[in-house]
Amino acid sequence: MLALGAATLPVSAFADPPADIVVTGQGLPQSVGSPAYGSVTIDRARLENSASGRIENLLTDVAGFQQFRRSDSRSANPSAQGVTLRALGGNASSRTLVLLDGVPQADPFFGYIPFSAITPERLSSVRVTRGGGAGAFGAGAVAGTIELSSATRAQLPRFSGSALFGSDDAAELTGGITTNLGGGFINISGRFDRGDGFFTAPRRLRTATDVRARYESLSLALRAVTPLWGAAEIQTQLRLFRDDRTLRFKGADSSSDGEDASIRVVARGQWQVDALAYLQTRNFTNIVVSATSLRPTLDQRKTPSTGIGGKIELRPPAIGGHQLRLGADARLADGQLFEDAISAVSGLVTARRNAGGRTRTIGAFVEDDWRLGRITLTGGIRADRVAITDGFFVERNAAGASTIDRRFNSRSGWQATGRLGVVATASDTVTLRAAAYTGFRLPTLNELYRPFTVFPVTTRANDALGRERLKGAETGVDLTPSANVKLSVTGFYNRLNDAIANVTIGTNLRQRQNVDAIVAKGIELTANARVASFMLSASYAYSDARVSASGASAGLNRLRPAQSPRHSASATLAWEPVSGAAISGTVRYVGRQFEDDLQTDVLGDALTLDVVARLPLKKRLTLITRAENILDAVVVTRKVGNSVDHGAPRIFWIGLRIS
Repeated sequence: MLALGAATLPVSAFADPPADIVVTGQGLPQSVGSPAYGSVTIDRARLENSASGRIENLLTDVAGFQQFRRSDSRSANPSAQGVTLRALGGNASSRTLVLLDGVPQADPFFGYIPFSAITPERLSSVRVTRGGGAGAFGAGAVAGTIELSSATRAQLPRFSGSALFGSDDAAELTGGITTNLGGGFINISGRFDRGDGFFTAPRRLRTATDVRARYESLSLALRAVTPLWGAAEIQTQLRLFRDDRTLRFKGADSSSDGEDASIRVVARGQWQVDALAYLQTRNFTNIVVSATSLRPTLDQRKTPSTGIGGKIELRPPAIGGHQLRLGADARLADGQLFEDAISAVSGLVTARRNAGGRTRTIGAFVEDDWRLGRITLTGGIRADRVAITDGFFVERNAAGASTIDRRFNSRSGWQATGRLGVVATASDTVTLRAAAYTGFRLPTLNELYRPFTVFPVTTRANDALGRERLKGAETGVDLTPSANVKLSVTGFYNRLNDAIANVTIGTNLRQRQNVDAIVAKGIELTANARVASFMLSASYAYSDARVSASGASAGLNRLRPAQSPRHSASATLAWEPVSGAAISGTVRYVGRQFEDDLQTDVLGDALTLDVVARLPLKKRLTLITRAENILDAVVVTRKVGNSVDHGAPRIFWIGLRIS
């Protein structure tokens, strides 16, 4: 990394006159009040050493993290990979705000996260904050926030690459080149994955058209960081990805692809600034094959969508113990689906559908941290102007004649949210914290306008869906009995009013509806310790979530939300006997959960064990071996009556890493 002398750069109101200037490629530092909200951090060492090499599996190190289904991005339908925390599940859209270098990652149409496009080795750290969020883009953080930060120049070697080969003809190839650019740097990286996959259906349920869950994905990224003036830098990023999967039956193929571009200016002087603008284009296709006729019944041939947004955050110099943060942000999404219904008998198109719309969120926020000796008070408020516009659903018969043509009323309004927290350092080893917060989430275009079928169940869209609104509180204690040991305990209560759920309204028929609320309360435990060459990290979450419902959905009252386990836990033990060599094992447990809102079908609990080992061969060459689910545990990911899908079985990997 090159450092520039201050004499070569002008000093502005946003810069101190430092002796040396070093670009980092990071955002502004974490605020002093943020510990009030009990964040958990996954560091780079862990990100570089996972059995699957997939970010969504690493995120399960934080107990309480879950996707709609238990499958990862090799065998899940991409549109089901929404993220939530604290058992506030029930549908496939993300209730957690996922940011990469400050940019929201949720698909503009569906709300899912394109996990196959996010490579853990490109990241510096991941910070997970459970509970409602404020600040920039906080309008989508009803269950929490996951902040992904790209690796810094110091963490990026000039050249790095890896080639691993695994069970079922699987391959994982990665590469990256980093070079200094003036006083900054530029990084170009890529990743390619493929595999013949596994049979998701149990052997006893397979048919002649059952095939392995084949997958293939490619992602490319270019990132440049350049100094501007003083302590300011500009960060630009371009990301491309493509993902293809086959889901259980021959011909049941899906694809997703996207292009993301962003530009960010960060100034770290006395006056601190974080300004960001981004553009996303995405597409999704999917062919649905009937489990009875074993023929295609739906061709979701394209779902183009666009996301545009940005933010500006300003932090004036601290005065009287106060650190103020204020700013504004905006997110605009538009998209539409094009799909053809197909006769399972004749194979001919029977109907052509086109639906879509736009959503808009524009907000402003103010937050403040007030340091009073051993106590820090923190709080913030947001005001958002939201709108849902231009919604439509059109259906034509095979001859092209219109049979349905609906135009939905536009809606708009204001939403205020906020949060308060306190951190008290009781002693050198004990820190107490408490927080209360509100939040909201706008329904996605997918929830509003797109019906779908996962045989044999059809789920209808609902253009009348209202926004979800969260109220929550938590309290916790952090213990640091020594420099190498940290323990945390958090108790929480969250109430998600008007929660969007897939509600059963008939035999094999559901509709997205706002139920009165989902109420979740529980406890979260985390532990981190290092003793000599051994390291331990562990996490456990107990979430007692219940639906509060009345009226037409009163039958759901007091039931647990779909896809929401009570218990989840993860623990990783690593041993590093010499520099560069290590072996680690990760145990994960997820409790039983229900497939549907009526608790008809049960997904049993699951316990898995992963193992990773690395051995240096030469100065820059390392042998890597990995084993996923080494005990070959059965993980049920879907169950509707007698139709069952399983998650990944035992998978072995071996390969080399060079840097």
